[in-house]
Amino acid sequence: MRFRLLRRRLTISAPRMAVRSAMPWPLRWAGAAIVLGFCAAIALWAFEFGKDIAGLESGNKEELLKLRGEMSKLRDERDKAQSVFNTSASLITAEKATQERMIAQIKALEVENRALRDDLGFFEKLIPTHGAEGVAIRGLQAEVLSGSQLKWQILVIQPVKNAPEFRGKLEVSIAGTLNGKPWMMELPGGAQALQFRQYRRIEGMVDLPAQAVVKNVSAKVVEGTATRAVQSIKL
Repeated sequence: MRFRLLRRRLTISAPRMAVRSAMPWPLRWAGAAIVLGFCAAIALWAFEFGKDIAGLESGNKEELLKLRGEMSKLRDERDKAQSVFNTSASLITAEKATQERMIAQIKALEVENRALRDDLGFFEKLIPTHGAEGVAIRGLQAEVLSGSQLKWQILVIQPVKNAPEFRGKLEVSIAGTLNGKPWMMELPGGAQALQFRQYRRIEGMVDLPAQAVVKNVSAKVVEGTATRAVQSIKL
């Protein structure tokens, strides 16, 4: 019987045994946390001590100070370059505005010079010729624009002092070729009424037929049934 009990205890069929610690698990966790914290403190101390020995901390500080100095220097250079750029841009803008004003002034002077030349020629034509009397045509001008219009201008004067008022009409005729054949036309509105005492400048535009070639423009001043002045020009 004793043998059977001993064999049962020594074989697989023996009853299971569990060994339990008398310490509760909260205390075990607290102890583990204390051990881990102590290990971490030792590791941190060893790391800091190693940096001090190797001189890494002082080197980083010096490098940081050096980088800050270089950054400040670069910032100053950038500010100077920006200031130079802004000044150059302002000078360029002012120069451009000055050039534009000069160009506008030159164009205005050209227009004024052209107007003065026209006025000079106009008043030169008003100077009476020796022995001239009655109505006279001065400065008949004509110009074909873009091949489809004719611009004309006429100056009519009475080259005497205290001239009586003239009442008559002005006839303008245009001659040339149309499709290779002789061609002539009058002003679309016919003769224009003409009334002046000393001088009168008249101008107008005429639409030309397609394929028309203007070769001659004539102007005639008529008073009643009498022709007082005639002038023609060739183009």
